[in-house]
Amino acid sequence: MKIYNQLTKKKEVFKPINPKNVKVYTCGPTVYSYAHIGNFFSYIYWDLLVRTLKLNGYEVNRVLNITDVGHLASDADDGEDKLEKGAKREGKTVYEIADFYTQAFLDDYRRLKLLEPDHLARATHFIAQDMDLVDLLIEKGYTYEISDGIYYDTSLFKSYPDFAKLDLENLKEGARVAKNTEKKNPSDFAVWKFVREGEDHAMNWDFLGRPGYPGWHLECATIVHELLGGTIDIHTGGIDHIPVHHTNEIAEYEAAYGVKMCNYWTHCNHVMIDNQKISKSLGNTYTLEDLIEKCYEPLDFKLWVLQGHYQGTRNFNFEDLTAAKNRRLSWKNRIALTFQQDIKSTFSREKFLELLSDNLGSPEACAYIDACDLDYGDWDYVNQAFGIFGENQIEEVVDLTPEEKGIIEEREAARKNKDYEASDKLRSDLEKNGITIKDTSSGPIWQYL
Repeated sequence: MKIYNQLTKKKEVFKPINPKNVKVYTCGPTVYSYAHIGNFFSYIYWDLLVRTLKLNGYEVNRVLNITDVGHLASDADDGEDKLEKGAKREGKTVYEIADFYTQAFLDDYRRLKLLEPDHLARATHFIAQDMDLVDLLIEKGYTYEISDGIYYDTSLFKSYPDFAKLDLENLKEGARVAKNTEKKNPSDFAVWKFVREGEDHAMNWDFLGRPGYPGWHLECATIVHELLGGTIDIHTGGIDHIPVHHTNEIAEYEAAYGVKMCNYWTHCNHVMIDNQKISKSLGNTYTLEDLIEKCYEPLDFKLWVLQGHYQGTRNFNFEDLTAAKNRRLSWKNRIALTFQQDIKSTFSREKFLELLSDNLGSPEACAYIDACDLDYGDWDYVNQAFGIFGENQIEEVVDLTPEEKGIIEEREAARKNKDYEASDKLRSDLEKNGITIKDTSSGPIWQYL
């Protein structure tokens, strides 16, 4: 299996530390509003990653975090906390906002048939451990205090610019991170923020003699250490995480614990709408519920995502989503045919897995499916990789109910008795349920409309 690694900036053969315990960490959502389709772009690909690892025989131990505190509007060390912003918008407490949108995220996550993580970690459940990490960084001399918090001195972590290829000497403060005249270096970042006088920040904890809250990057370093420990195998996220969030995670983790944080860092690209990045601030977002209202299923969107490569930029439009919907319907009808006819397979599961194992080559894998004849077992294997029909047996999703099969049998009997009026009515009843019948010399063949 090969995967692109941000550490080396190239595709590499994956060599796990322990094949029976492959440690995977995924940066999760900040739960201050509904997740949009751009957010789920990455979770669909990291679901594919976990599924591909499992098909290759690895046992995966995966953590997905939930950011419910500390993520400021600038994505760095300035601006309003996103949870506080959501609370003011809706007239609720920050805790009510966090609980509501965490559940909304998980509901959508499950509608997409994404595999449940082994650990779902909310940032607010690790505050004491965050404090321990800050204490450790202070003890090791990596921090300094200014008026609004405890900051990490990036000049002391010599490999700091390597991960994102940062040019620190020419870094313009205010471009990559918010400007702060008290900082020693433009790239320095907060590991713990103080609640300043007059600041409205309901989520705060007493630490270092005053109320405060963790810097955004701290939670991931803490959670990785607490739930996975040592060096992990794979850390996933979006490309926007590279220059700030993941760079800072590495600096915190490796300075504090003295070990390499992760062996393989992999990132997905952006989804665009009208050639603009999807952004809640721009107001150009769609949620899964928006797609459902337009008569698309969440799994149609999932297939649209998988038709492209995780490292490529995608431009979302409903014409392409309709094509993905039709492709999924075509596959669904091909599965339906396996219940009615003997299909001679030309599909190689080894070839299919080989395509996926080459840096998650899902577009090539989709094209291969279209080029082959698959029997029921092959389709079940495809579903294990993609999860686009059901969580377990595809028969539960694709096959007809006993009642629907009974209507087909009743219609066939009416046809044989030349009762065409009854036959046409039964056909109409089936079409109301989204099922059509094609009469052949060997009997009726049903398909989904």
